[in-house]
Formats: sequence, structure tokens, C-alpha cells
Amino acid sequence: MDTEYMAPQHKPHAVFIPAPAQSHIKAMLKLAKVLHHKGFHITFVHFEINYRCLLESRGPDSMDGVPDFRFEFIPDGLPSTDTNVRPYLRQLSKSILEGDYVSPFSDLIGKLNDSSSSNVPPVTCIVSDGFLSNFTIAAAKEHGLPIAIFFTLSASGFMALDQIPVLAERGLLPLKVDESFQKNGYLDQIVDFIPGMKNMRLKDFAASATRAKSADEVRLRLEVKITKKSREAPILILHTFDALEPELLDPISSMFRTVCFIGPLQLHLNQMQQSGLRSIGCNLRKEEAECLQWLDSMEPYSVLYVNFGSITVLTTEQLVEFGMGLAKSNHPFLWIIRPDMVVGGSAILPPEFSEETRDRSFIASWCPQEEVLNHPSVGGFLTHCGWGSTIESISAGMPMLCWPFRGDQPTNCRYACAEWGIGMEIDNDVKRDDLATIVKELMEGEKGKELRNRAMEWKRLAEEATGPKGSSSLNLEKLINEILLSGKFVLQRS
Repeated sequence: MDTEYMAPQHKPHAVFIPAPAQSHIKAMLKLAKVLHHKGFHITFVHFEINYRCLLESRGPDSMDGVPDFRFEFIPDGLPSTDTNVRPYLRQLSKSILEGDYVSPFSDLIGKLNDSSSSNVPPVTCIVSDGFLSNFTIAAAKEHGLPIAIFFTLSASGFMALDQIPVLAERGLLPLKVDESFQKNGYLDQIVDFIPGMKNMRLKDFAASATRAKSADEVRLRLEVKITKKSREAPILILHTFDALEPELLDPISSMFRTVCFIGPLQLHLNQMQQSGLRSIGCNLRKEEAECLQWLDSMEPYSVLYVNFGSITVLTTEQLVEFGMGLAKSNHPFLWIIRPDMVVGGSAILPPEFSEETRDRSFIASWCPQEEVLNHPSVGGFLTHCGWGSTIESISAGMPMLCWPFRGDQPTNCRYACAEWGIGMEIDNDVKRDDLATIVKELMEGEKGKELRNRAMEWKRLAEEATGPKGSSSLNLEKLINEILLSGKFVLQRS
């Protein structure tokens, strides 16, 4: 069904709502742009704190949108004077867990459907972040709308999260996390009963579970509840592609009426004319594009890009070990150091770090990551293994050094290193000498060449999946025509 030239009043209208985290917003915005290109009117809904962050980082006109791509927000109850979302993640998680946002989200849909004042087409579907399913499914039922649940994760990351209750039933979780568990090999035991997943160690599951001291921890309770709740939705979308995780397609498909692997989304966007939406971005921090000019001056494949994402925090000791390890590697590097990246203090490195790296380093507080990963001077990526960063790295054919911190990152690290052959894991207790050695191996060693070749092969397969007859492209068409526009997946009040 070609909807690209429909009259405005006849356009299908999709309401998107992402979880309040940078990577979730980015992936959801990409899918929203894809659907906009296919003819949908889009309403993109932020939590109020993220809405204010975007105004601050991108300018006062950044939330104006265009006539058929609009932004809204729902109140979140957080202080209106602060735009640093990280301290409030626990409070947000608790409110999401308790379903506090059903009313404001449902009221917003009602306002959009009020033809006397909204001047937009009636809402025809909801695309919700999976982590918000506790209240978005309720709103979809209230309004009699189809809802697609989009977990901005890999298939393995979703399955590992979904199976946490099974681990608990078997007595493996929660743990009494202390030094003994880190040293006695308990977390290294193989978990061999998860459908579609092999050679998983206990520590490769969501960090919220394997580090939880009790089943009452907010993050763990949220993850258990939302994965269970999400199964009420008939449609699951995952940001992966068939060739990357074929062994998980059937097990996950057995849980939902329809499952669509649609990634990598950026590769879809690269093929589309997006002139009207190019100015619409999602970075919650101001990007320092000067790093691209610095990269222009460097040799091909010579630079290691280092970024631990928008939420990961380091101790002062870890920061120093990373810094001095990069210094000892003798390789150029671009390092993203956020102002809030160090626990309880400032990101201050010793004087010798500056002395040793002055002519071969660039430090920024944020950057346009996909442009960096695709820059010809970049030859490797030291990452926290968030799924957004991982699939962007796969799309760029970039080998990785993996230092997972939280959430699904341990699972992504395991797959990158053990299944896809594109990464090497860094010990959680990072030491400068070990880091220098592994950086050299990635950037100049035989292992690094092997990882780069594998990464380029996965890039080719990702491009094939998003090509005209590729699996992800076909899944997108199915999602739009057979699901979101068919009227067959409407949720009714129970």
C-alpha cells in the first residue's frame, strides 16, 4: 500500500513513545522517520524531562517538528529546574512500574483524536517502547487501538531479559552479590536451558539481575513486569536482522502473534529522502562536531573511538586506568567524557596523561556517533556495548573492545565476542597495562584484522537485510501493511 502521497486527513497516524533514555529515543525516532517516509503522520511523545533536555541541547525550535511530524510530552513529576535525567532514572522506573502514566498518556491520545481542536488525523496505532508497556498497553485498550511493542534491543538481549523469571524459578537469581561471587566462579556457570541461546554464562544476563541483592530492587522488578506485560501486545518489534540472530526468531515468535526483526534502522534511512526531517534529532547533549575535523587530519583506520554511552559511570580509579592505558597504547584516540561520567567527582586525569597524548588525542563531551563510526580514520570502538552502539558498530563494519556495565550490555558483549566474532572483552577490573595490550591487538594485531574482516562481513549482511528484497525491508512492509494498517490487531478492553 503506497501511502506517501495521501491527503493529510486520510493519513494513518502513529503515536510513538520511547523510554526516557538516549539510545531508546534514538532508535524510536529512526523508526518514526521510516514510517513518516511511508506516509504516516507521526506524533512523537517524550517524557517532560527529555523534552526540556532536547530544547536545551538542540535549541528552542528543535521541538517544532514539521506539519506531519509533531512532538508532544507527558508530565513526569520530576523537578522542572533540572535537565539531568540520570539522577531521576530510579524515580522514573518506579513510576513506570506502578503505571502512573496511564492517565496522561491516554489523555494525550484523546486530545489528538479531538477533531475540533487537534487538526491532525485520528490516531490509528501506537508504537510503544517495550519498557513502557505497563501503561501504554492499558491506554491502547482504552482507545481500542493496535499497539506494537518495540524493544530497542537485540533478539538475544530481549530473550535474556524475558528469561530472568526462569532463572529465579531455578534458584539462580537473585544473588547475594559480594566478593565471593566474583571470585568463586559462580557467575561463570553455563546456563543451557534458554531457548535459542547457547553457551550463556550467568553473568551474561541482564546486569540488573546478576547484580541484584534482592528480588525487590526497582530495576529488576520493572524488567520482570514489563517483559511479562508486553506479551499482551500482539506485535513485537526488535532492532536486529534475521541473519544476525536466526536461532532466536522461532523461540521469540512463539511468544507473540507477530514478530518483526527490522534493523538496522539507519540503513533504511540512508536509502530514503528525508530532507524535511534532517533537522530533527534526538541527542540529549550538545554534540561537538569539531571532533570530525580532527578525524579528517588522521590516517585511515588509525584512531580508536572510546565512548561509554549516556548513562555508564566510572570511578576515578577506572577513569585513570582507562586514560593511562590509552596513553600506553601509543595509538590516537577520540574519547567521549561526559561531565557526569565519574562517580561523585570530576573527570580529572593525571598530568602525565596529557603530556603523553597531547598530539594524538581528542576529548569531547559528546559527538555525532554514527558519523564518527563511519569516518575512514576510525579503526576500532571501545564501547560499553549498549545495543544502540553495538548495532551502529555492526552497520559501520567496526570491530569493538567491550566493557559492559548495565542492562543488556553483558549479553551484547557475549554475542559480539563469542558468536559474531567482532569484539574482545575487557575485564571489569580494568588495568592500564592490560588495556594497552588489547588496544594494540585490536588496532595492529592479527586478532584485530580478523575481527575487522568479520565486522565488514556483518556490515554486508546488514546492508543486504535492508536492501529492496532484504528480510528487514520485507518485515517493515509487513509491519505497516498487514499489521498497523490492517485493523486486525486492535486491542479491546478486557
